[in-house]
Amino acid sequence: MSILTLYRELRELQPQTFQGKAYRELRTCIKHTAEKSGVRVAERQALIVQAVENAVTVSREIGMSAEGIRACLIAPFVSDANQVGDVRRQMGDSVATILEGIINVEQLYRKNTSIKTDNFRNLLVSFAKDMRVILIMIADCVNMMRKMSVLCSDDKGKDEHPEIPDYTPQFMERIASEASYLYAPLAHKLGLYKLKSELEDTSLKILEHDAYYHIKEKLNTTKKARDKYIENFIQPIEKLLNEQGLKFHIKGRTKSIHSIWQKMKKQHCEFEGVYDLFAIRIILDSPPQKEKAQCWQAYSVITDMYQPNPKRLRDWLSIPKSNGYESLHITVLGPEQKWVEVQIRTERMDDIAEHGLAAHWRYKGVKNGEKGIDNWLSSIRAALEEGDSAQMMDQFRADLQTDEVYVFTPKGDLHKLVAGATVLDFAYSIHTNIGDHCTGAIVNDRNASMRQKLMSGDQVTILTSANQTPKAAWLDYVVTGRAKSKIRQSLNEMQAKATGMGKEILERKFRNRKIELNGNYLNTVIKKMGYKDPNEFYQRVVNDQLDINDIIERYQTVVKRDLGELENTQPQHKADEFVLENKMHDEALSGEELVIDRNIKGLDYTLAKCCSPVYGDSIFGFVTINNGIRIHRSNCPNAPALREKYGYRIVKARWAGEGNKSSAEGGHSRMPVTLHIVGHDDLGVVNNISSILSKDEKVNIRSFSIDSHDGLFEGVLTIMISDKRQLDSVVKKLRGVKGVKNVSR
Repeated sequence: MSILTLYRELRELQPQTFQGKAYRELRTCIKHTAEKSGVRVAERQALIVQAVENAVTVSREIGMSAEGIRACLIAPFVSDANQVGDVRRQMGDSVATILEGIINVEQLYRKNTSIKTDNFRNLLVSFAKDMRVILIMIADCVNMMRKMSVLCSDDKGKDEHPEIPDYTPQFMERIASEASYLYAPLAHKLGLYKLKSELEDTSLKILEHDAYYHIKEKLNTTKKARDKYIENFIQPIEKLLNEQGLKFHIKGRTKSIHSIWQKMKKQHCEFEGVYDLFAIRIILDSPPQKEKAQCWQAYSVITDMYQPNPKRLRDWLSIPKSNGYESLHITVLGPEQKWVEVQIRTERMDDIAEHGLAAHWRYKGVKNGEKGIDNWLSSIRAALEEGDSAQMMDQFRADLQTDEVYVFTPKGDLHKLVAGATVLDFAYSIHTNIGDHCTGAIVNDRNASMRQKLMSGDQVTILTSANQTPKAAWLDYVVTGRAKSKIRQSLNEMQAKATGMGKEILERKFRNRKIELNGNYLNTVIKKMGYKDPNEFYQRVVNDQLDINDIIERYQTVVKRDLGELENTQPQHKADEFVLENKMHDEALSGEELVIDRNIKGLDYTLAKCCSPVYGDSIFGFVTINNGIRIHRSNCPNAPALREKYGYRIVKARWAGEGNKSSAEGGHSRMPVTLHIVGHDDLGVVNNISSILSKDEKVNIRSFSIDSHDGLFEGVLTIMISDKRQLDSVVKKLRGVKGVKNVSR
């Protein structure tokens, strides 16, 4: 069809758009937009033809108002926000809003995602924002499919229409898939049934060429016989219904080629095996108070004449569907022993079903869409009939505030999440293992933390680290049930593993001391040490934060008290009645000081593992029951509790000498010290730390572990140190490493 013919048709459909001031403003806007678009003059005619085709379709077959027509004509030359701003100044907000929606949809397609998903349909509607954008997209798809239908016809369609471009087979298959999976269901939901059937049939013609023409030929061959059969079926029913005094009209319709093909695939049969090639619809002109009674009256007439199939009875009169659909369906055995579907409803029921208020495709088994989007689409047909009022448009925009966001993977796969979902929620939606090791993400080519909330249309690349493990704090910034469940599961597994390791360590230590371990006594010790959760106790055992010898001492005390073997169980009421029974206690109270030296003899002492004192640290001694004296640092984490509960067993202590001799010079032997290092998780920071330690010949590394999260790393380093001076030197060097924020014992 020539551009002149299209233009004349559009002027007849939209006379107010092409008259006076409105027409001059439109011409000026199109001219200026085309000049600024950068489109070459030679290409403009093709774009104008496309624009006018879409305008004719949305006007003639959809009934769109003047603002939508203007947007159709301008759209081919608008590609960015700046151009939309120019249009807004010339044509107003309504036209500009439509163009913004078209640009958003075009950007969505560039994500290279699969369109064969409900998520993409919902995201498309969300991006469009304005219902007229969807209608224009449907019209554009219809016009594209009409051209491709000519190209793939068995006749010489291309020769008769040389203006149609030569589309590649790959392009035609992609557009046909979009029509079938995306735009045909949308058109059906909007009540645009003619366009829906056209899109489905043309899509089948392109994607299943042989099947399409096979069914078409069969339908053409059987048309006369089918029409005669419908007439013979209806005649006796009309007579009996008239005798009953009912007002009605009857429709007989043949199913579309696409619908027949779907039945052939579903039922695994040939064309002849599809018995319901057509359906009969009886529509009663009935007053509201008599609707049900007259529908059942018509049902009685039909089933008296033809044998019904009870299994195929669908009574949506007594209990309407949740979407409001009301009708009575029955399948009967008609002449020539053929099954025929009969639908009985009133004018009101038919009007509701036909105008999208009760979506026809849903009661036929098509998967229901998301509630918010579905309700929005349900109202569009009514809005078209009301002329796209501003009030209705405001309501649509409010309805579009859905509770979901849709994000893309780097490959274009689309994922649906609840509103407010974070990067970590997305990681767990992909796979539990990815979530457990997530350290952050790249969102739209920018670095993002795990806590960042995602927006519809974001493209997200999850970053992971093998050293990353779930943390309890993660539960505070995930919102999806799946993420919370998986984090708790991982934490429980880690806790169970730590508990098992802690129990194994204690059991081994108890066996080495030839002490029988009783669970009840151990639980008493755990409670006396202030741990309400035993798992926390075992975790600290695994992390070497508790002195196991002290645990054993407490355990033995509990056992002896329970067995009545503990000495001095009677409480001492007066201080002057208290008598020390050994020399060490006398020294502690008399203020004498214990001197720790490598050559000391006759004194049983050990260094506490909970604080790992080294030569030069400020220290004190703690008298144990069976293991002599244990040396602690003065700032040991356990020091306050020891002083409070066992102050009478505290012994003043100091190191012999000045602490300036290394082990090589005959001084003190090397002792293990654990350092905690926190810093930025940069690529070279770990290598720098290792390099500094390896250059110090006096330092031996016993262990070094790293845990990364949220862009930071936490390292636990155990080294062998001769004295505090050497330790201070190592700490100073580590704090000087670029990226290290803190070093502590």
